[in-house]
Amino acid sequence: MNTLLLACLFLPLLGFLGITIFGHNEKIIAQLSFFTTHAMGLSIFLLLTFWASHGFPSHEFQWFIIYERGSYQFPLLFFLDKISATYLFAVWIIFSVIVRYCRNYLHREAGYKRFFLTIFAFAFGLNMVVLSGSIDVLFAGWEIVGISSFLLIAFYRERIQPVRNALRAYSVYRFCDIGLLLGSWMSHLLFHGSDHFSNLTVLFEHAAPPADFSALLLMSVLIFIAATGKSAQFPFCFWLPRAMEGPTPSSAIFYGALSVHLGVFLLLRTAPIWSYHSFTRVILFSIGLLTVIIASISEKTQSNIKGQVAYASITQVGFMFIELSFGLENLVLIHFLGNASLRCYQLLVSPSIVSHMLRIEGAIDTRPIIDNARLNARLPSSIRDTLPDVLQNTLYVFALQEGFLELLSRRVLWSPLKYIGRKINKLDQKIKYLTLLGVCLLFITSRFTEATQISYFAIPTAMAMIAASLSAFSEKHSFIAIWNAVAVSCFFAASSVWFIHPSDWSYLLLFLAGIIPSWLIGFWILHHLPTITTSTETPFAYLAMAETHPHRAIVLFISFLGLICFPITPAFIGEDILLYHASSHHNAWLSAFIAISFVINGIAVARLYLRICMGRPAEVMKL
Repeated sequence: MNTLLLACLFLPLLGFLGITIFGHNEKIIAQLSFFTTHAMGLSIFLLLTFWASHGFPSHEFQWFIIYERGSYQFPLLFFLDKISATYLFAVWIIFSVIVRYCRNYLHREAGYKRFFLTIFAFAFGLNMVVLSGSIDVLFAGWEIVGISSFLLIAFYRERIQPVRNALRAYSVYRFCDIGLLLGSWMSHLLFHGSDHFSNLTVLFEHAAPPADFSALLLMSVLIFIAATGKSAQFPFCFWLPRAMEGPTPSSAIFYGALSVHLGVFLLLRTAPIWSYHSFTRVILFSIGLLTVIIASISEKTQSNIKGQVAYASITQVGFMFIELSFGLENLVLIHFLGNASLRCYQLLVSPSIVSHMLRIEGAIDTRPIIDNARLNARLPSSIRDTLPDVLQNTLYVFALQEGFLELLSRRVLWSPLKYIGRKINKLDQKIKYLTLLGVCLLFITSRFTEATQISYFAIPTAMAMIAASLSAFSEKHSFIAIWNAVAVSCFFAASSVWFIHPSDWSYLLLFLAGIIPSWLIGFWILHHLPTITTSTETPFAYLAMAETHPHRAIVLFISFLGLICFPITPAFIGEDILLYHASSHHNAWLSAFIAISFVINGIAVARLYLRICMGRPAEVMKL
């Protein structure tokens, strides 16, 4: 069973590598995708068959420990039960259909290879989430799914609107990653090494919970933040219809079938934590109910078929949240399978429906004349028709603006951060250099300071970390300033944790081993950017380097992933260790600050990458 489990997980990664190396034309890419998809499907079928023949057990498998030092461990842990089996079955069916569909749908598309690379990376991340045995492994797959979504929304990179919508969706993803980052931190803190998904139910079977109510409430809220962001629930309903800018197959597999249901999966996995008290159930019920109301109303005013399907999918996921609040887990799994299959089908046939309707409109009108008065008399009236005209118009505007949720999110979340960042950027450069020099001096003086007093140095360093992140988030005049500010913020984050845990340098070196090379490589590329040939004066115009200098764009993308602690460098584990050491010394405020800083850094660098690599190639030239 363990071998089959690993095959299910890593076959998509094998397909990704095969297409990267040998995918020189469409025929080879189609053949590689065909064999890889069928091999993954066969392994999933054999795994589920073998699992069922043994009586549907809850099976946990620890492959090996990636990193271990002292009391900290990062095991590569996998878990198979009815929840992961249901999702794995859906992945098998829907991913196979999508890959077969794309082989013809994207024929002669300029980004044919790029699409298949991204879709196989998504399948690898999705299988990692589904088969994860701990929240750390789940977060690794969660990040891979998020970056795949980011790339596919911006698939048509010569158009500005898909690029902007990609940043909008990724910003919501990154903000809600605070929930998983701090949730991972709290799981280490509260459960003391027993944070495996297989152990959660056992922990809560006793009369006394493993933590007090306030701690469990906070962790439940963090889980809800992560789940609502990934599944586009209230108050983040607005990003999903805009994510439909990508190709129709990616919309089907991401926002109709699989990715949009990952929030539900996270809630199913962590159910013992948030379902322990009725108050958290009420919170989840309220989120689902508000989503159903707003999404079902907003669907009526969508002018495109993809937007309507998106809001219909959001509404059904809202119902799943309500069902989960009542503890109906089996019903949720059945609901998930039905909704995923239906939305995938609707999105895949939507191009045919649109072209069919266009042909009808262009044809000669041979339809029989219908008496509109008699037809309207037979149609049932809706609740909206019974309302006064003023309320009808108000409801229409409310639905057209999608509940004003995007405007609310901007004013509450983004605008205050940008305002503070602009104030920081107006400071003289000398002050910024003095701040960096001050942290370096703190390092030197810490060698001559008593151990009990060194921890106080973490406070000014953490403040400098947040300031550097906000500076990058609000910078509009220099790509290099953004890149350097993010790197400095990472350096401050590592320094602040070292000040409270100065006895060990290994985790600091592990974290910086991923950050420093990424920063240096990206810094070199930013010094060799193409120039704009249009009349625009803004330095933040789109440079389209992915078309004019594709190899540099790939290297910059890898550097971007390394700088945001993506799970391809040691910085990913180093990030988890920083949060772990901060929590072990009862510095919850520092863990929260580090998580917020990393999230802001990710949004700032993603915007920089889009501005440099996307756009129309005709607008740029070599230096």
